[in-house]
Amino acid sequence: MNPSLKITVCGIEFENPFLLGSGPPGTNARVIAKSFDLGWGGVVCKTISLDASKAINTAPRYAKVKAREDDKVVVGFENIEIISDRPFSTWLEELRQLKKAYPHKVLVASIMEEYRKEAWQTIVREVQETGVDALELNLSCPHGLPERRMGAAMGQDPGICEEVVGWVKAVSRIPVWAKMTPNVGDPVLSARAAARAGADGLSTINTILSIAGVDLRTLRPMPTVEGYSVPGGYSGQAVRPIALRHVMEVARALPGMPLSGMGGIETGYDAAQFLLLGSDTVQVCTGAMLQGYEVIAKLKEELLEVLRKHELASVRELVGKSLPYFTTHADLVERQRAAKAAKVTGGKDNETWKGEIKRETDSLTSE
Repeated sequence: MNPSLKITVCGIEFENPFLLGSGPPGTNARVIAKSFDLGWGGVVCKTISLDASKAINTAPRYAKVKAREDDKVVVGFENIEIISDRPFSTWLEELRQLKKAYPHKVLVASIMEEYRKEAWQTIVREVQETGVDALELNLSCPHGLPERRMGAAMGQDPGICEEVVGWVKAVSRIPVWAKMTPNVGDPVLSARAAARAGADGLSTINTILSIAGVDLRTLRPMPTVEGYSVPGGYSGQAVRPIALRHVMEVARALPGMPLSGMGGIETGYDAAQFLLLGSDTVQVCTGAMLQGYEVIAKLKEELLEVLRKHELASVRELVGKSLPYFTTHADLVERQRAAKAAKVTGGKDNETWKGEIKRETDSLTSE
C-alpha cells in the first residue's frame, strides 16, 4: 500500500501536510527556496509588517530548557525574537520571485499590523498582489510590540480579533487563516470570533509566554541581554500536550473549520497526533531549527508509516479520527462502572494510595 500525503485545504493542494511555521526557518527567499527543494509541503514566511524599522532583535534571543538526565536533549525552547526586520518592499519582491520560481509550491504570508483598519487593509492589498497562496494573520505573538496592541494583544480579545479579521476579509481575495494564541483561558472564544468574521481557517498554537529560567551563576534571567531579559515565547516538545488540547478544543467547537496545528512537532508521529485531533496541516518551526530543514524527509516517512499501519489510503482519512473519543469525566466514570473496570484498576482513593506512590501512579497511567 502506498498512501498519499496530498491534502487540499481551502482549495489549495498541498503535496504533503508539513509546512515550515512562521519564524527563522522562513526568514528570506533563499531559505524558503531551500525548503521547497527539500520537499516541504508549504512555507509560512516570517511575519512581516509595513514598517520594519520598529522590529529590532537582540542577541542572544533564545534559551534552551534541557533534560535533567541529558543536557544534549532540548525539551523546551524560549525565544524573545520579534517579527522580520527586513524592509517591506524587499519582502514583496522576494514573495513575487518565489511564486514565479515555484508556482506549484504553497507560500503563505504571515502578516501583522497595529490596531488600525487602514494599516491592515493596506498590507493585505499589497501582499496578495505578489501571488502568495494565503495569508496568516499573526494575532498571537506573545512578546514584542504589545505596546502597539499587536500580536497576542489582539488575539486575546475576541472583539478585537473579530474586528481585525473582518477588516482583512473585506479586501482579501485569497484564503485568510487567523493564528491563535494559547495565552488565554478559553481557546475557543477568539477562534469563534475569527470564524464569525469570515476567517477561512485557523492556525494554532503560537508560543506560550514563559521564562526559560534563571542562570544560577549570574542570578540573571535567560536569555540575558546586557544583564536583563523579558518573558518570551515557549516552544519545543514540552508544549505539545498543551497544543494538542487547543487543537482538539477548537476542532470540536468549530467542526469543518480548516485547522493548521503546531506546537512541539519534531517527528511524523507527533504530526499524526495533531491530524487525528482535527488539524488538516501541521507547522514545524522549532523542530526545524533544532534538526535542520532536512528533517522533512524523516517527517514524511514517519507519517506514511502511521498511514500504512492503519491501512489508510490518504492523510485526509487521518484528520479528526480521534475526536469522537473525548467525553466528560462523568461519562468516563459511567463507562468504567458499566465495564466493571473498577475491580481491576481500583477506583477509590483509600484503596489505591497505600504509600508506594511511584508504583501506584504507574498502575494508573496509560502507556
